[in-house]
Amino acid sequence: MGGKRPGSGRKAIKIDLALLEKLCTMHCTDVELAGIFEVNVRTIERHKKKPAFAATMERGRAKGRLSVRRSLFEQAAKGNSQSTIFLAKNLLGFKDYVSNEHSGPEGSPIPLSYVEILNTRRNSLAQRKLKESGNGTSALPSERAA
Repeated sequence: MGGKRPGSGRKAIKIDLALLEKLCTMHCTDVELAGIFEVNVRTIERHKKKPAFAATMERGRAKGRLSVRRSLFEQAAKGNSQSTIFLAKNLLGFKDYVSNEHSGPEGSPIPLSYVEILNTRRNSLAQRKLKESGNGTSALPSERAA
């Protein structure tokens, strides 16, 4: 049957494994690989089930990770503080700690009195209404009439 797959009317897809490895070094997605090899994404997904194909992809991706790691270490060695911080956090477990804990005086719990909160809001609203009334004084309406 020549270059056709047995039992199907389609030609066998031949993917260059050397090129596949180079592309996987750059972490190309399955969609990108399919575009480069001019096949359907499902073809790439089916080929990934083959041991040689899967091993080639993993070897390429491992080389890509190594290349990124090498570059990152080189940048850190040159004094790039962002690279150094990234490596410290990811390799050495360093962390930025931000405390969102709030407390009252001397670390005690924050006292909450809903009565005080409501009274404060009511008084604030009353003061605002007095200022908006045009008088601008803080006297209550009953005191202004006298």
